[in-house]
Amino acid sequence: MSLSLHEPLHEPLPDTPHRPTGAPVTPGAATALLESYRPATDRFLATPHRTLLGRGTAAGIPEDSRPPARRVRETLEALRRPGAPVPVVVGALPFAPDAPAALAVPDSVRWAPPLREDPLIALPVPEDRHRPEWRVREVPAAGRYGEAVAAAVARMRAGEFDKVVLARTLELTSAREPDLPAMLRRLARRDPAGYTFAVPSGPGRTLVGASPELLVSRRGGRLTANPLAGSAPRSTDLAEDVRRAAALLESEKDLHEHAVVVAAVREALAPFCRALDVPERPTLVRTAAMWHLSTTVTGEVSAPDTTALDLASALHPTPAVCGTPTERARRVIAESEPFDRGAYTGMVGWQDADGDGEWVVTIRCAEAEGTTLRLFAGAGVVAASTPEAETAETAAKFRTFLHAVGAAL
Repeated sequence: MSLSLHEPLHEPLPDTPHRPTGAPVTPGAATALLESYRPATDRFLATPHRTLLGRGTAAGIPEDSRPPARRVRETLEALRRPGAPVPVVVGALPFAPDAPAALAVPDSVRWAPPLREDPLIALPVPEDRHRPEWRVREVPAAGRYGEAVAAAVARMRAGEFDKVVLARTLELTSAREPDLPAMLRRLARRDPAGYTFAVPSGPGRTLVGASPELLVSRRGGRLTANPLAGSAPRSTDLAEDVRRAAALLESEKDLHEHAVVVAAVREALAPFCRALDVPERPTLVRTAAMWHLSTTVTGEVSAPDTTALDLASALHPTPAVCGTPTERARRVIAESEPFDRGAYTGMVGWQDADGDGEWVVTIRCAEAEGTTLRLFAGAGVVAASTPEAETAETAAKFRTFLHAVGAAL
């Protein structure tokens, strides 16, 4: 048996005003934006294609009954000026469809090549001698989370629904506020080929994380989606790590979970496309902490006015973060999780006035507020799931952030 493996999705950087074709990659350009990030006022996003830093707020996106994609489109169009850079919106949308978004048009946006292309990203972050002493509380406790998984499995075996994604949180508190710029730098250096972000998520709150999953991008008439579903923790032992990857690629339970997500992505995107390419079998994608089953979906958009956020809104929430059927899974989540997800399992990204953009699934993240940091992790629960396996999967997913803050579970 052979492993089919790729790193998080890498496309050629588009020919846009953000980086002209043939432009040299300046060492330090991307890491300079990372080092320049300031909480509260800035919006930082690094993807496999570019790095951006938005500073200040030129305009907010109004909250009303119109769909978010329409509100973003109309706000950006109103800000167009002849000879000026194309306006860009940056921010996050929540998991719940009726919750307010955290989107804004920055006063200024600086662009750089991807962090993965910047040799300075390999330099270590200076050791923080003043890291907070964290107190960690599990919400819910691991045992209660396992009980929720068992209850969901019983309902699925009775035919109520097919899949649900159940999450749990770690609440970290300390005597002083965390150093968010240092946290962001550690996340970026741990997985420089992924999607690293830090954006305001509400009054006094900051969403920070490093997601492995592209929800959808649009570049002109071309779209790309990269659903991930089915996971296994990495091992520090090379032979064991390869064994886990091989087992994931043949796991009937995980392949079924992945197929459900890919089918939903195909169904959601098909109405927007004149052509859609969906590979028959998944490949493997790796992060520092996890292996994931991955499928790269590409297509040609039918209508030129279909924006990246139109496509993202049609996809959200995929079964990878919610379940199926969607509305039944939402109800099970509300009944089972003793917390509000907020921005977790929503989407974070950018879009310009031409409709191009990248939207990422908001996972491997935390929300900072004062001296509290709330971490999130979830697992896809299907009829073949066990409480022990799903609890272990969430613990493995927490490691990305626990490493960045110097805490342990």
